[in-house]
Amino acid sequence: MSSMYETIMELPLFKGVSHDKISELIETTKFHFLKYGNGETIIESGETCTHLRFLVSGSIVRRTASINRKVVVSEIIDAPNVIGPERLFGIDTTYPFTVTAHGECGILQIDKADYINILQNDKLFIFNILNMLSRNHQKNIQAVLSLSSGSVAERLAFIVLSLTQRGSRELKVEFRQKDMCAMLGVQRTSLMNSLNTLAKQGVITFTTSEISVIDRELLLQVFQSSEN
Repeated sequence: MSSMYETIMELPLFKGVSHDKISELIETTKFHFLKYGNGETIIESGETCTHLRFLVSGSIVRRTASINRKVVVSEIIDAPNVIGPERLFGIDTTYPFTVTAHGECGILQIDKADYINILQNDKLFIFNILNMLSRNHQKNIQAVLSLSSGSVAERLAFIVLSLTQRGSRELKVEFRQKDMCAMLGVQRTSLMNSLNTLAKQGVITFTTSEISVIDRELLLQVFQSSEN
């Protein structure tokens, strides 16, 4: 019981909840613990979200692709974390990304109906999920605005940042140059000049078909510095 309690207490959406409340949930809620081996698929793109999924041990790789799959953003996410909570509610509840195990990992699943019962149990659970969903929504609005008015570097930064989770690592973008240029609305020369500048700043490394982000926080500073 103590080990399960500690695991749940570390998870996003359960922060700040009392020991007694967690103990009550463990007794009344069905928590499903699943194990995955390296490379196993946990979530397929297009799959309907019917459970809230938490990464409780190990790491996962999340890959988000454009509709034509010609631009793909990938990242590694470490435990403890929550996977796509925004897909649980709303009109479109399908996952827009694929998730696979990066080494062995453990997943905690809670059925949607059970999670709704949890939300009704304590206002703190509601505040936690609303804060997370609001933060994600606000981040995506910034990304859209940067696409219309920002520099090439800002647009690229916020495409990557809007499609990845805070705290993730080994961010990569796989692309064909003509597809990336079309997405950013720029000529190839402008794209290459921006990539070279970001590389000199120590933000990324790149080849003709892949961008690797050295540090997510450095990428975030690309946008923040433009506001000053």
